[in-house]
Amino acid sequence: MDFLLDLFHQLRDLESLVATAGYVGITAIIFIETGLLFPFLPGDSLLVTAGLAAAAVNSPLNVWTLGALCSAAAIVGDQIAYGIGRRSGEALFKREDSRWFKQSHLKAAHDFYEKHGGKTIILARFMPFARTFAPVVAGAAKMHYPTFVFYNVIGGLLWIWSMLLTGYYVVKMVPGLDQHVEKLIIGIILLSITPGIYGWWRSRQGKRAPSA
Repeated sequence: MDFLLDLFHQLRDLESLVATAGYVGITAIIFIETGLLFPFLPGDSLLVTAGLAAAAVNSPLNVWTLGALCSAAAIVGDQIAYGIGRRSGEALFKREDSRWFKQSHLKAAHDFYEKHGGKTIILARFMPFARTFAPVVAGAAKMHYPTFVFYNVIGGLLWIWSMLLTGYYVVKMVPGLDQHVEKLIIGIILLSITPGIYGWWRSRQGKRAPSA
């Protein structure tokens, strides 16, 4: 428990956090963000920073081992969140706001799910807050379980590996880019969700088009 508390105290200094956390701590943070409905953890930034650390000479982190562990944590975490939504989704929508829980975040995930359906599970992986609550909403909506598992696995793998390898390869290839990790992540997020937004816009335009 003391180990986890130390990690939370270091959340603002991601480089120190990665160095202290190691495989266990980084994997635990990914799992907590997705499986325990704790949306205030820096999943994207943490993964890019971890990839950057793994690329360093004599790093104790192996990017492939870390990616496998974090992928498992992300996928299992969403499975648990789906189960929570399926069992007690209605109660969550009636839950009062607290320091770590906001109805506005849950409602935003619900609205996003209404627009994008199953693809939400993939797209939301790249959106802070939404990735925590999207599987809960899918569970509450009784999304077909094998379909959820399919989207969950694809989304989890895409999210973990895109972020990790961005830090491992891209940041190292471009001098000075490590000073702009947050901007890089925003760019990745925008690129990731653009196809989904465009598809939704096209479907809306199709519905509005007058029939012949």
